[in-house]
Amino acid sequence: FTSSSGPGSAPGGGGLGGADPQLQRFIEVETQKQRFQQLVHQMTELCWEKCMDKPGPKLDSRAETCFVNCVERFIDTSQFILNRLEQTQKSKSAFSESLSD
Repeated sequence: FTSSSGPGSAPGGGGLGGADPQLQRFIEVETQKQRFQQLVHQMTELCWEKCMDKPGPKLDSRAETCFVNCVERFIDTSQFILNRLEQTQKSKSAFSESLSD
């Protein structure tokens, strides 16, 4: 009895390194969607706790203003953190490049 597939020829056995570019792109897009959904969930939870003291049949103007401000500050803060991480990453890579010269 001989098998036509060797030990290393199982589908998906090569990891992501050998995966086709379309699959890698799909995984990247799905990961971004998941991160976005997590952010929306965090933002909703945070702003709901902050702005909704007593839920009623409709939003009053105070709660609506609170939600708008909360969401805007959440977005500003997230953007600030991302920019800061990018700067830190760039300075680390510049530092490591100067060490290797």
